[in-house]
Amino acid sequence: MALMITDECINCDVCEPECPNEAIFLGPEIYEINPDKCTECVGHFPEPQCVQVCPVACIPLNPERVEDKETLYQKYLRLTAAAKPS
Repeated sequence: MALMITDECINCDVCEPECPNEAIFLGPEIYEINPDKCTECVGHFPEPQCVQVCPVACIPLNPERVEDKETLYQKYLRLTAAAKPS
């Protein structure tokens, strides 16, 4: 599953720089997560870094984006391959 940020977000700015996939961005009102880039840090870290640093615990799993660990790992491989210079 990709993660999501709820409206409990206080815009504290700590999650965005922690995301290794640059999936977190400032939306119109609160931070948001691009589910196409979120791997829950699979391939990078054992735990999602944004969840670890969030002071208000407003980053749950997104029930609309159910993905198993293998799917998340495959997404990680695609994202990191795309990021490599040619």
